[in-house]
Amino acid sequence: MRRKSNPPAKNQKGLEGKRQVLEKKKAVDDIIKAASSQKDPLSAFLPFCHYHKNGLSVYLESGRGDKLLSNLKKYIRKLLKVNMEGPYGSEWPTEEKVKSKEMVAPEARYIFVYEDPNDGNQMSSFAEREKSLSNKGAIVGFLHYRFIVEEELPVLYVYELQLEIRVQGKGLGKFLMELIEHIAQKNRMGAVMLTVQKKNLLAMDFYMSKLGYIISAISPSRVHPLTGMEMKYEILCKAFDHEAKSAFEESQ
Repeated sequence: MRRKSNPPAKNQKGLEGKRQVLEKKKAVDDIIKAASSQKDPLSAFLPFCHYHKNGLSVYLESGRGDKLLSNLKKYIRKLLKVNMEGPYGSEWPTEEKVKSKEMVAPEARYIFVYEDPNDGNQMSSFAEREKSLSNKGAIVGFLHYRFIVEEELPVLYVYELQLEIRVQGKGLGKFLMELIEHIAQKNRMGAVMLTVQKKNLLAMDFYMSKLGYIISAISPSRVHPLTGMEMKYEILCKAFDHEAKSAFEESQ
């Protein structure tokens, strides 16, 4: 009987390559699943759960998009409108509908910021009418983020960082982003990413000048320099490892 010949080396390499791709995909999916399954990501960062600085006294709580109370949904929509209607301009009605769907998605994760009810210098604001529960201080902002796969790598994507005007400029936004970076690295994310409207000059300066984020290699203005410049947003990133830097920060 004639013996079957061994498959060509290139076929073996092809099979090995496919196996490695599948293994990598499974590993990334497992990382995302583990990060997303946490009941309270803040439990590992107790020192970050309170912020007492620059006249502010606030505390943080975790939340999920599919478990939001109705008054929290109302608050989120209201603060988004106050902060984002200007940068989006005439596109806001359409964008508002998109954000309303995004905010209640099961994969949406939140950090809510509440005034400390035991602090004597509480600030009055429209948030006082939107208290989540009677025993909590007034909510003054939130951060919406998700653990997702981008360019076949696990990343933490910040969808929204929204603070009431009265608590802006006091270091709270920087504090929250530092916390997000800690959460990302602890959960083995390769980078933190976010989208910013070009018209939102204060936000662009905040992320790039103050926090060290850069325009990502996957942002429209870099993927297609000519047509991408016409897009009204940029994708910013901060990568933590070589693979993520190669994928998101190349040619910087």
